[in-house]
Amino acid sequence: MGALDGRVAIITGAGGGLGREHALLFASEGAKVVVNDLGGNVDGSGADRAAAQVVVDEILAMGGEAVANVDNVADWEGAQRLVQTAVDTFGDLHVLVNNAGILRDRVLVNMSEQEWDAVIHVHLKGHFAPTRFAAAYWREKTKAGKTTNAAIINTSSTSGIFGNPGQSNYGAAKSGIASFSQIIAMELDRYGVRSNAIAPAARTRMTEGAPGLSEVVKAPTDAAKFDVWAPANVSPMVAYLATEDCPFTGETFLVQGDSVQRCAPWSLAEKISNDKERWTVAQLQAAAPTGLAKK
Repeated sequence: MGALDGRVAIITGAGGGLGREHALLFASEGAKVVVNDLGGNVDGSGADRAAAQVVVDEILAMGGEAVANVDNVADWEGAQRLVQTAVDTFGDLHVLVNNAGILRDRVLVNMSEQEWDAVIHVHLKGHFAPTRFAAAYWREKTKAGKTTNAAIINTSSTSGIFGNPGQSNYGAAKSGIASFSQIIAMELDRYGVRSNAIAPAARTRMTEGAPGLSEVVKAPTDAAKFDVWAPANVSPMVAYLATEDCPFTGETFLVQGDSVQRCAPWSLAEKISNDKERWTVAQLQAAAPTGLAKK
């Protein structure tokens, strides 16, 4: 018996990297998997429709159930077809893992409008569109009197939570995804849907090309040494969040190596007040530098 027996899951961007590891683990735990991947390059250009099918073939070879989907998750009709693929093929949908993304790294003063738009489009709309149609499906099930126990796992990033120079577009998108995940958890609870996000730290095409990370994420030369950057380390937490009895919703978890850590959302810190009178600029000049300074 697997932890995901009978669960139908869509995993986007599952033709390689983290998504592939998620798909293989989900299948090994008994899930029926829709492997979605457009097969593009790390910057979003190009397409290789074979990428998704290769992972499907791996799952079938291990005795699992899977089907390929090559729709663009940031395309409205494509996202709708993706959700329908799960329902038409396996008769239901229980889990959506939003994982697909691209990189267009550039320092702000050199970033083009297209580089900004492309990253925001794929990450933010690529999370929104599949989630929108999956949520509509679960809402209709609930309205029809059927029990729904569904899970959405979104993919944020350490760049979105902590920031990283050269990734203002990517970091902004990933920060937005964490907020998106938190808000839809509030909205979809009534339909029996949980939403969480992960901020993975792993070796992928993206991190291998990210500023300052190419050397850090290399696999250890000693095969006996634990590979803290292996992408497969992240997948068990994603699978756990997809299980029927997982209690978490509205959370974001940093996942790396053998470590899982809950991220606290934005919180209030230092405060100054002016005894029920509006501040003047001069008063703030005097009080803010020390009163609002990080303790």
